[in-house]
Amino acid sequence: MKRNFLIAIMLLLVTGVVRADEGMWLPFRIKSDVIAQMHQLGFLLDADDIYSSDKPSFNDAVVGLGTEGRPFSHFCTGGLVSDKGLFITNHHCGYGFIQKHSTMQNDYLTDGFWAYDHSQELTNIGLTASIMRRMEDVTEIILEGVTENLSHDVRDSIIKLNILAVEKEAIEGTHYLAKVNPFYNGTEYYLSVYEIFNDVRLVGAPPSAIGKFGGDTDNWVWPRHTGDFAMFRIYAGPDNKPAAYSPDNKPYSPDKFFEINGNSVAENDFTFIMGYPGTTQEYLPSAAIELQKNIQNPIRIQLREMRIETMKRHMEQSQEVRIKYSSKVAGVANAWKKWIGEIQGLDRFDVIYKKQELEKEFENFAASNPKYNEIISDYNTIYSQIIAIAPYQEYYFEGAYQVEIIRFISAFSALAKAEKTVSFEQQENMISRVRSFYKDYYLPIDKIVFEKLMTEFSSNVPIEYQPEQFTKLENRFKNDFKAMSDWLFESSLFTDSTKLITFIDGYTIKKAKTIHKDPLYQLYSGLVDAYNMLLAPKFKSLYQELPPIHKLYMQGLREMQHDKTFFPDANSTFRIAFGKVQGYNPKDAIKYHWRTTIDGIIQKNNPEIYDYDVPKKLLELYANKDFGSYSDATGEVPVCFSATNHTTGGNSGSPVLDANGRLVGLNFDRAWEGVMSDLYYNPEICRNISIDIRYALFIVDKYAGAQNLIDEMSIIK
Repeated sequence: MKRNFLIAIMLLLVTGVVRADEGMWLPFRIKSDVIAQMHQLGFLLDADDIYSSDKPSFNDAVVGLGTEGRPFSHFCTGGLVSDKGLFITNHHCGYGFIQKHSTMQNDYLTDGFWAYDHSQELTNIGLTASIMRRMEDVTEIILEGVTENLSHDVRDSIIKLNILAVEKEAIEGTHYLAKVNPFYNGTEYYLSVYEIFNDVRLVGAPPSAIGKFGGDTDNWVWPRHTGDFAMFRIYAGPDNKPAAYSPDNKPYSPDKFFEINGNSVAENDFTFIMGYPGTTQEYLPSAAIELQKNIQNPIRIQLREMRIETMKRHMEQSQEVRIKYSSKVAGVANAWKKWIGEIQGLDRFDVIYKKQELEKEFENFAASNPKYNEIISDYNTIYSQIIAIAPYQEYYFEGAYQVEIIRFISAFSALAKAEKTVSFEQQENMISRVRSFYKDYYLPIDKIVFEKLMTEFSSNVPIEYQPEQFTKLENRFKNDFKAMSDWLFESSLFTDSTKLITFIDGYTIKKAKTIHKDPLYQLYSGLVDAYNMLLAPKFKSLYQELPPIHKLYMQGLREMQHDKTFFPDANSTFRIAFGKVQGYNPKDAIKYHWRTTIDGIIQKNNPEIYDYDVPKKLLELYANKDFGSYSDATGEVPVCFSATNHTTGGNSGSPVLDANGRLVGLNFDRAWEGVMSDLYYNPEICRNISIDIRYALFIVDKYAGAQNLIDEMSIIK
């Protein structure tokens, strides 16, 4: 009896109507899907204020950050805060660009950077800023000509042609770019139209001791005291349209920008987030969760720990190495820590069991709906085969391929295979790539990483899946991977930047034999060929069977749970999430408050630990209680707050807005106990973490003295 009651409660959580805090909603469907719930929670505006294709609305003030060549793959979000193209995002979103501008003489990572007029702003090659102008449902057009009796390949080819036609027509006669994405596992398709700017300049960033305070130790953790913000500016041509970088470009004049709530938030206040969440997989079956939780994540965690430990040990010994590797170690550690928390969250809420109970219900539903009858058994069959070989893939992708020099060598594959003269321009591009790579490369780290990762590769990948070149090296060095590493790095052309640049300069096809004979290039080629021939076909065959099953499962779930409003999984397209400012209970007898203050920064201060070494000026401001207008009624400066908005990667830097659509913070993280929310959202524990806008303004004003930026923004008290 007790067991049946528990099952009923679990099914209610999994199959009931949408929870108020859960979901990443499409802007053009807010009015039909969730506006009533938003109003019930406290939202005071209309759906058209959030998104409209007919008038300026909040979507016009949200910036998606991408890179040239991949402008639609938004890695972060920002919010416009002035009529001169100024936008604010996270420090960690701009970290790589701040690092590129940093040198031993101008260490902007350590000291921060502030432009006190436009002439001091720094350009960022390759950074793009997208503004989503329009979104619409084009499912009927995309699926025109698609019937159920078509093969998977034929169906895909028809869809691809239809997508190209829709994208072309959507931007004809304009300077916009368009992208059609599948939603609900390919059962629906939506068009997004963007204006994409590629002259984006760095305006301001606090020192890492503020913007990255707490470092990897505090990453994914609440309570948090990180001033995770940075400021950039979009520049445009004389017609206010996107233009390549030019010193003659002018600050962009946006259709809309966010006013700032100078009083910020209080507990239980309504908030909503607008941005570009990257990837969620809320509707996966239990077998897929088992694959991630029990197979993939543990291996990834183990291999990344090896890299992190090696990098950090060397960074502690040298400021130069710290500058080179700060961005790298942050990138490696970010996912590493998330995967640890994800496993714990999936265990805590028994997600695999909950999914299995949902699948039992689905099988009962399928008994009277024959087209869904084999879905769960098909899932289990396919995933059992994937699970059997998945570890080997991880030791390739998170192991061998993560040796920096091996990844770098991949850029020379085209050069080695060239069948005609390599142009002077191609040579110059390769030389530029070499210089860029070596600017942030420290060979002693990579040698040790090679030794550790290839030891794991050798021990865990069966010999039949290893490249012949590697097994020869194992035999030659009798599995002494340090000796192997020493010899390879000493013998290779690719580990000496001077020799490599000389080699590329005046490159002819005759030189290709030198590349092919290089021992590290041979190992790289062997790894790629072995994976592509021995493992890739098996994974391709298995994963190709999943999309039609995913599609049917999604379709069936929506039929079975017809009273539930389903949000589509995140896919780097524009979304809205909403909830309330709240703390939570991470463990028995522990309750976390909803906000942190500058007092907590001072309490964590430890000059002996780089991540907790509070800058002298911030200590002085605190000692003098020189908080300006940025403290609250209690005299404290708020730093961060937690809320129930459903977020994921890509939402970093997303503007957090109050009931009136005014900026109150910037989303930058999730609480560790709830990071399984990419796979399963639970309102009890899932919290997003934001920097309070008052702390950002305090740093800009009192710490940096950038009154020019304060004057530029519209701050409402």
